[in-house]
Amino acid sequence: MKMPASSSVPIRLVIFDCDGVLIDSEALCDRVVSAELHRAGWALSPADCHRLFLGLTFPDIRQAAESHLHCRLGRDWVEHVVRRVTEVMAAEAEPIPGARAALEATAALGLPFRIASNSSHTEMAAKFSRAGFSDIVNGRIHSAYDMIALGKHGKPDPDLFLAAASAEGVPPDACVVIEDSLAGVRAAVAAGMTCLGFSPGTDGAHLRQAGALPFTSMFALPDLLRTFMQGTE
Repeated sequence: MKMPASSSVPIRLVIFDCDGVLIDSEALCDRVVSAELHRAGWALSPADCHRLFLGLTFPDIRQAAESHLHCRLGRDWVEHVVRRVTEVMAAEAEPIPGARAALEATAALGLPFRIASNSSHTEMAAKFSRAGFSDIVNGRIHSAYDMIALGKHGKPDPDLFLAAASAEGVPPDACVVIEDSLAGVRAAVAAGMTCLGFSPGTDGAHLRQAGALPFTSMFALPDLLRTFMQGTE
């Protein structure tokens, strides 16, 4: 396997996305967003929402909806959607197969890891609690809403990944990001980080084109990380 040039520096930090990488939550979120946009007057199916909004924040989705509908949604629209998504995640979210084993193996390799997601802390708390991950991810979570509160941005901007690296005291070129969305891959590339593109069931060509190295199973991640730790091609 040929690694990207940025992997010539041995990795010192692994940054995981949440949705679609650790938690199988994207279809649930698509369902909620579709229902809420239908109520607002934009008849998008869950599949449409997945195609259009994968990896984006709810403020980004609100902006897209307002542009399409030529009207303002209520000031509390984002908060309402977060509440609905959180309720659904607390009841239905499940882990991605191999995700917990990948987190444990990362730690066993002596690599610190962090979670960087466009989801809110409330949503992630519900997802990780439901999946039984709270113990292993506690104190390692970064949300795009932290960036928004500082006047910065979530993915596809690099701010969130750079904040996670800074919190660990690791330079960007010593970080590997695990992502499944184009927005996430673009954010990692913009941050100057190596990106592994999780793409189960496909060849990941769309992620490769954006700058990621695709892989198809979280069970394969520990071996990939061992290779990256060597810092050689």
